[in-house]
Amino acid sequence: MVELIVLGAGVGVVSGFLGIGGGAILIPMLLFLGYATKEAIGISVLQMVFSSIYGSYLNAKKGTLDIPMVSIICIGGFSGAFFSGFITSSFNDKTLEIIFLIFIVFAIIKMFFKTQKCTKPQDANKIVLFLIGLVIGAISMTIGVGGGLLLIPILIGFLDVSPKKATSAGLFFVVFSSVSGMISHSISSDINFESGIIIGLASLIGVYIGINLKDKIDNVFQKKLLVSFYMLIVTYLIYRIFINV
Repeated sequence: MVELIVLGAGVGVVSGFLGIGGGAILIPMLLFLGYATKEAIGISVLQMVFSSIYGSYLNAKKGTLDIPMVSIICIGGFSGAFFSGFITSSFNDKTLEIIFLIFIVFAIIKMFFKTQKCTKPQDANKIVLFLIGLVIGAISMTIGVGGGLLLIPILIGFLDVSPKKATSAGLFFVVFSSVSGMISHSISSDINFESGIIIGLASLIGVYIGINLKDKIDNVFQKKLLVSFYMLIVTYLIYRIFINV
């Protein structure tokens, strides 16, 4: 119980601070605690429902959440995430871990492009925005992460959205993908609701702290922290998949 509460609060801080669902951090920790991969993914999805809804509420109050900009992407994400439980059930645990590792490496590479500051976001076709959300929703919920790590670099690097608005949009995207993913994983019976609710409630405290920290720390320092932490995750996953067999 204590371990789950501490873990939930810590994941909540990162979720609010960086605008991600937290699954990329939570899943390796749950695997370390002895949960099976599919069970860890289900718990992660449930936790993201708690953190993303509360975090988006706080971001909206602070004026950093541009709902019209991301609404179409979010609808696409909801649609894509609905199929995640069925996709997850089609793969074994090791395959899912390899997919997760590939996702993390991709996120490290793509998340921290050096982008020029732009005062006006670029316009994008609504169908393109929907398809972006559809693909991100399906992939992210299949491996138990919220999709923010993929969406944020797309918004910053290709649509010239400011980092603060991009991180807020990333967390708001997680609301749609995680709720849809929770429904899908529930149908597939992959969620441990007791552990998920404990972690989810604890994450609310962390989300509040993380969002307030986000406004006080510069973007460069945020990126360095995330890269360092994710390199640890990659190292652990490589050991788990390819060495500890």
